[in-house]
Amino acid sequence: MSDPSFAIDFDAQKRHSGWQAKLALGFAVKNHKTVLAHRQQYGPLAVQRPFYPEKNICHTYLLHPPGGVVGGDTLTIHTDVDSYAHALVTTPGATKFYRSADQWAEQTQRLTVADGGILEWLPQENIFFNDAKVKLNTTIILAETARFMGWEMHCFGRPALNEGFEKGYLMGKTEIQIAEKKILIERFALEGADSHFYINGLQKFNLSSSLYITNKDPVVFEMVQVLLNTICKRYHLFDLVIGVTQLEGLMVIRALANWSETILSVFVEIWQLVRQQWFQEIPVKPRIWAT
Repeated sequence: MSDPSFAIDFDAQKRHSGWQAKLALGFAVKNHKTVLAHRQQYGPLAVQRPFYPEKNICHTYLLHPPGGVVGGDTLTIHTDVDSYAHALVTTPGATKFYRSADQWAEQTQRLTVADGGILEWLPQENIFFNDAKVKLNTTIILAETARFMGWEMHCFGRPALNEGFEKGYLMGKTEIQIAEKKILIERFALEGADSHFYINGLQKFNLSSSLYITNKDPVVFEMVQVLLNTICKRYHLFDLVIGVTQLEGLMVIRALANWSETILSVFVEIWQLVRQQWFQEIPVKPRIWAT
């Protein structure tokens, strides 16, 4: 199957001083197993050969060989999951957005899941370097009985080097639709020099993260609440702030922390809990997370 919205604009490529990279993935069921049935790529975006540590679930790793995104780069990722297919997509490391003199770096993601399909979108964090200019847009389109679990983790600066995000810009939108109804629309426009962003938005933390889970079961929501209460007892208030909200068919977990390892550890616990409720089995972590 070919994605008509995925056509390469070569004139646009000439206008950009950076990479114009595009990747379209299509997952489908074949012989009772989810396979990567369609792949179309252009530029420095690719995937490794799929792994199957969980029987018929297709684990796929997104690769961006340049190792970082600079001004002028444009990354476009389309992922389509057919009915009853089950894909887990992650990355081998953080996506780094470097400083930009003039042009913006752009990343656009469009994730679509058909009825009965399941997509787990679990990339590692985005790191925004000082003076980065970044546009991020993610659209998630889910059929009525589709299942989705995915997160966004944004790190402002490099905490290990005691470097913040004093200069630069970040803008974009995250939108989630279920059964053609817009459940969540979040727009953001942040300037590194804005002290209110750190004090009121980040509350002086370095990372802001969100975990989105399709859910209509009040029992699962209560279980997540109990887990979060347990997690909060393990962390000091200055190390982690986390909470959960139930929208129409969508559970949203928000977290602020100082280290990506903290966020990833907490989100993995939530992921494991919900997945166990979905399938009565503890999921297998992607082995790339251990490297």
